[in-house]
Amino acid sequence: MAKHIFDCIDAHTCGNPVRLVRSGAPELIGENMMDKREHFIKDYYWILKSLMFEPRGHDLMSGGFLYQPKSDEFDVGILFIETSGCLPMCGHGTIGLVTIMIEEKLVIPKNKGMVILETPAGRVDAYFSVKNGKVSNVKIVNVPSFLYKTDIQINSSHIGKIALDVAYGGNFYAIIDIQKNFSGIDSYSAADLATFSREIRKKINESHTFEHPLDPRIKGCTHILWAGSTIDQNATARNAVFYGEKAIDRSPCGTGTSARMAQWFTNKKLSIDDNFTHESIIGSQFIGRIESTTEVDRYKAIVPSIEGWAKVYGYNQIIVDTNDDPYAHGFQVV
Repeated sequence: MAKHIFDCIDAHTCGNPVRLVRSGAPELIGENMMDKREHFIKDYYWILKSLMFEPRGHDLMSGGFLYQPKSDEFDVGILFIETSGCLPMCGHGTIGLVTIMIEEKLVIPKNKGMVILETPAGRVDAYFSVKNGKVSNVKIVNVPSFLYKTDIQINSSHIGKIALDVAYGGNFYAIIDIQKNFSGIDSYSAADLATFSREIRKKINESHTFEHPLDPRIKGCTHILWAGSTIDQNATARNAVFYGEKAIDRSPCGTGTSARMAQWFTNKKLSIDDNFTHESIIGSQFIGRIESTTEVDRYKAIVPSIEGWAKVYGYNQIIVDTNDDPYAHGFQVV
């Protein structure tokens, strides 16, 4: 029984929340951030629930802690926390956390305009620009991304039979393109898409295995990406990404954009150096690009970049007191 205090800085990346927890991080054991992630999940998951879930967070909340990286190759290590869990990688979260750490001078990078990050999923390079003391944009070069499985058939009790592909962009995404029984995200509310997604995610994980070929600790399809028609005529594509139990990403989703670019590349719809302007459900945009190609085990993969922006909007001190608060460890209403 104890009282815990966490100092936080809140921001949003293209509309989706990011909370950097700058004090109160637990001491984690491990040679790298993936090992530390495993330790956090085992012994400190209550912190995630306390800071991300109600009443101190909400269904869309995400964020992270900064840690000492495993070597001098990196400037800082990141541990991601959000309502969908302790993710290997989070694109919108990275853009937001980099914006906060630079504006608040929490990290002094070795190289001007670039932060080298150790994430649980691997190295991520982040390039940033500063104007009038604020970070104006962040471009991240993400982990190798690839199309994992194609044409999975699922019967949805809500919309009928649908086909989907699963791609990896730092997390595994089920990508549902416009088809006979799904006319696009504009035909449904965010609540509808979340309801559909929970059932579909459950069914595909029960019937299929999704495991990173180089690290079996990255497993399971956690996100559903629904396609839709663009709002901006100059945009390439639009999506609504489901995560957690009720969340529809307000940003275009960084790892989801990476996964979708990998799908498009494999299907010869996207080439190296093509701009991929990806819209969110609210119309905010990331600029994606295929920087290079590579291989991940037997999979042809891309090295994607995603560029976006974030805005810091507040500072708060969160108290988690297990002595007298029955909701100290949070809750979620589904």
